[in-house]
Amino acid sequence: MKGLSSVVGRLTGVLHRTMTSRPVKWGTLVFGVASLVLVFGVASKTMYGIEHGGNLLAYWHIALAWVAAAAFGTTFLGSVLHLRYRGRYWARLAHSSGEIGFLFATLTLVLGSMWGKVIWNSWWEWTDVRLITFLVVWFIYAGYLLIYSSTERDGEERYAAVYGVIGFVTVPISYVSTRLWTPTFHETTLGNPQVSANIDPTTLVVSLVAASLLYLYLLGLRIEMHELEDKILRLHTPRR
Repeated sequence: MKGLSSVVGRLTGVLHRTMTSRPVKWGTLVFGVASLVLVFGVASKTMYGIEHGGNLLAYWHIALAWVAAAAFGTTFLGSVLHLRYRGRYWARLAHSSGEIGFLFATLTLVLGSMWGKVIWNSWWEWTDVRLITFLVVWFIYAGYLLIYSSTERDGEERYAAVYGVIGFVTVPISYVSTRLWTPTFHETTLGNPQVSANIDPTTLVVSLVAASLLYLYLLGLRIEMHELEDKILRLHTPRR
């Protein structure tokens, strides 16, 4: 058991150092600037036969959606590890990733709505299965954040952890929804040679890397804030 605890301790240290490392900080800046240059300087404004500057939002819409899913996956993993080892670090990791994932999911919906207005002349479409399932994901993780905030001070993060494990099932459902049901707007992109969206792969990959590094950077900052909050709480808690 002591050996396992030592391994877990080393793992948390590696994760923390990685998220706060210089390569992540500088990578966020470099790839962020590169994404801007490629989106506005290289990528075509024409998609689905429509030429409009709003089409460029697609690169960040897609990148943020994928990273939001990864963030919710980290929340799932952190919740599992917290339930298994009761380590406070894992609860912090799960919550911090859930917050950032929720932010990215919100931006995904906003940018997608703006892009949809350009392509489909509609801000929202209730018949599109991807939109509806992703909105369900958004509500699920809004609930996770509410549960965590209401139980954290009592040291009952396990309730949020259980929710974080169960709620994650909505994420893969949303991402395979276009294969399970017939979509109205969102066509299947991966493994679909008939896809009609004109997406520049280099620009999309750079934007995805930029969003991923931004996620890691923000995750490290949020965990540090959690640790600072704990220190302040200990200072203000009277000793018995």
